[in-house]
This record gives sequence, structure tokens and C-alpha cells, in this order.
Amino acid sequence: MVDETSIFIGASRKPDDSYQRAEEVLLRYGNRHGLVTGATGTGKTVSLQILAEGFSNAGVPVFCADIKGDLSGISMMGEAKDFLVKRAGEVKLDPYQFQEFPVIFWDLFGEQGHPIRATISEMGPLLLSRLMNLTEAQEGVMNIAFRIADEEGLLLLDLKDLQALLANIADRADELSARYGNVTRPSVGAIQRTLLVLESQGAANFFGEPALRIADIMRTTRDGRGAISVLAADKLMMNPRLYATFLLWLMSELFEELPEVGDLDQPKLVFFFDEAHLLFEDAPKVLIDRVEQVVRLIRSKGVGVYFVTQNPLDTPEKVLAQLGNRVQHALRAYTPREQQAVRTAADTFRPNPDFDCATAITQLATGEALVSMLEDKGVPAMVQRTLIRPPSSRLGPITPDERRKIIAGSPVTGQYDQVVDRESAFEILQKKAKEAQDAEAQAQQQNSGGSRWTIPGFDDVLGSGNRRSSNRQTVAEAAIKSVVRSVGSSVGRAIVRGILGSLARGR
Repeated sequence: MVDETSIFIGASRKPDDSYQRAEEVLLRYGNRHGLVTGATGTGKTVSLQILAEGFSNAGVPVFCADIKGDLSGISMMGEAKDFLVKRAGEVKLDPYQFQEFPVIFWDLFGEQGHPIRATISEMGPLLLSRLMNLTEAQEGVMNIAFRIADEEGLLLLDLKDLQALLANIADRADELSARYGNVTRPSVGAIQRTLLVLESQGAANFFGEPALRIADIMRTTRDGRGAISVLAADKLMMNPRLYATFLLWLMSELFEELPEVGDLDQPKLVFFFDEAHLLFEDAPKVLIDRVEQVVRLIRSKGVGVYFVTQNPLDTPEKVLAQLGNRVQHALRAYTPREQQAVRTAADTFRPNPDFDCATAITQLATGEALVSMLEDKGVPAMVQRTLIRPPSSRLGPITPDERRKIIAGSPVTGQYDQVVDRESAFEILQKKAKEAQDAEAQAQQQNSGGSRWTIPGFDDVLGSGNRRSSNRQTVAEAAIKSVVRSVGSSVGRAIVRGILGSLARGR
């Protein structure tokens, strides 16, 4: 029925509902991307699960997000339940074997998996501006901040590095405006307030070191199976903008780091982007253009990107055109927008004369889908009404004890658990402020000729008439205030950013 060059996903049906043929994803076209859509409760998660199982068995590493916790069951052996065995018979899956798969659990908050971190430098100004929902003027200030960090060797690793730099920029606003254009204190202040909100939402856990190494999500096991990296996203979904920004950053890092390989016999990695509408919702055009560019070019790196969402209208047309392998579960069509979504979904398939695609989409049962995969020469197959095969792993979530046991035995245990705080922008600016303060104190001492009395901490309480006005702020005090207002860590000559950050600098 299938061989080592494909992944069996189900069986298509004839008009009389009898078995027609096996439907499968050809591994050599696994990097041509894909789309899994459908309303809540129609079986999208199971489709994602069996695709992840198939890629793993073929030796392809997988990265996916677990929005509801259901996908964690892929790490445990499946059980022979009546409805699963029945479905296996209907699609002629013989033998129906149960498996547990090699899973690495990740969590931005470090609670349900290994912590995932990225540095501020790697994130870049464009993605940070998107994450913080900055205005155009504020985004301009953010770009200037990164430019200054590059020029002055200030390494931006965590939030307090960026906060310290912004405070420094506010104090130098007049000087910097003459060099880069208008840098206003209100714009800097608005960014600082947004950073505080971001910090309160848990983003401080994400920014820092050790940063995620791409090689750790591209692991294979000793028996040749691809590791499945599962991101615990149930808590992360409380901040959907952080979720979408993180996955977009990861996708851009893959593009940046991986070499060009062209079309291989199978992908080097498959990346599932669940709740994909969050990526494009209210996104500025420049960001959507960047996403389209990354999706279009990353396939030459051997990476397949599969968007999972409820509505095909959630995906911009330029991105939709890049998605060759498609699984369409049932859609509801009660409102005009839902009816338009049905028509859009139907129009993206190669028509089948045996049924009306738009009508079929509204009549699909749970676990049934319209499927069109790329055939020889990369041509989309005629759409087929398909029963999706049952998974080999557990259907449903695992227990907390099972999760802890898997995390403890993970190949990356101990590598990301402890935060590393190197010398970076915060420490460098603090050091400069201290040096400025010492220089100011020495200058005052020389000017006074050592003849006056001072009390530590009470400048010029006793002495000559050289006492300065209490309303005038020294350079040292301004530098100290810059650091005190900031709330972050080795000296870097240049800041390395992902494709999105790099492209933003060329705007």
C-alpha cells in the first residue's frame, strides 16, 4: 500500500463510499509545504499527529506546537480502541501497529518542557516591533537602538539590556536626533512602558541565554527516527502575539542557519505552525511580505512548513500559493464570511468530477477530509474525499508524571535549565556610568585643590563657594540615572539577527 518514500494518511472513497485508493504524502515533496484546515472538533489535531508520526518514522525531525495538550500523546504507545480498529479496517491499514515516538518537550516558561530562549539581538527590530505592537515612529526608534548597539559594541541579550539601552538613548535624544533623525523622549518612554507590559506577561523568560540551538530540534534517534519537538503552548496562548512572534523567529532562524540543499529525497525538518491565523492577524504588510519570502525560500533549505488553522482565509493569498499538500476538514457555512471561506477552500483544489467540492466541505464527518497531495513532477493530485487513518500513538494528552519522566530522560536535559547572564549592554552601560562618576569626582577634587571638607554622599556640604547648583545635573548623574531607570548581559562587535531582522535593517 505504501513504501519508504511516502506517508500513508488515509483512504479515499468512491461515490458509493467504497474504498478507492491509499492517499499519501510523497516524502520528496514534503518540503513543498502544506495546509491543514477545518473547524474546531473536525480532526485537525489527529491529521497533524499522523503526519508527525509519518515524518518521524521516515527519519525527519518535526517541530510542532501543542495548543490544547492533546498532541502530547504522541510520546506514548497507542491503545486498541474499537473505533480506532474499525477505522484502520476501513482504510485497509493492515497491520495496525501501535508505537510511541521520540519526543522532546519544550516550553517558553520552562514548566512543561525544557526552556526555550532567544536573545534580543537574534529577534531583531522588526519582530520586536511586531511583538510590542509599536507605531511606525516607535519602530523607527527601535531600529535606531539596534543601530547604536551595533556601532557601540553593546550586546543585547535580555530585556534589561534593551531597557538600559533605551534609557541611555532617552538621555542622548538631542545628540542622536542630529545623527539619525527625530528621536523623542515620549517615543522612547512608550517603548519602555510596553517592555514592562511584555515583561509582566512572561516574555522575560524567553529573552536570554542559553539560546536555542537549531541542531537540538533537528535530532534523530539511534534507530533512525526523527525526534518530534513539541512546544507546550496552552499557557503561551494567553499571549498569542508572543506565540506567533516566537514561531516566526524560529522559522527565520532555520532559514538563516541552514545551508542550501535543493530538493532532497525527504525534508531535513518539518515545521507545523498551529493557529496560523495569529501570525497574520493585524500584521503590517512588511511583515506579511517577509513571511511570504521566508516560506517561498526555505524549501530550498530542506524545510517543510505546514500551516494549521480553522479557516483558509486566515492565510494570505501569496502564502497560500506556496502550500502544495492540503488536508481540508469540515467547515461551517452559516455566515457570509464562512460561505466565502468554503468557496475559497474549494477553489484551491484541483476539481474532482465525482462531487462538488464546496458542498462536500460542509458535509464532511469528523475524521474525514478532502485531500490533495503533490504527485509526480510536483503536480497537485485531484482532490479526494478521504477517511483519515488512526494514529499509532496515544489519542489524547499524557499525565504530568509521564511528562516529567520524558523530560528527565530527554537528550537535552541540563543544557537549557540554568540561565546564563554574560556581560552585555546593561553591564557595559553601568560600567561607563561608574567611570563617568569617578572622573567627575576626580575633577571636582582637583578644582577644589583639596582644601575643602566633604562628607561622603553629601557633595559640597562644607567647603568653598564652588558648590554647584542643586538643580543642575552632572554628566555622571545623568549616566547613573540612565542605568537606574533600566531594569539584563560579553561585549559584541556586531549583532547577529535572523533574516527578518536583517531585512528590516535594509529598509
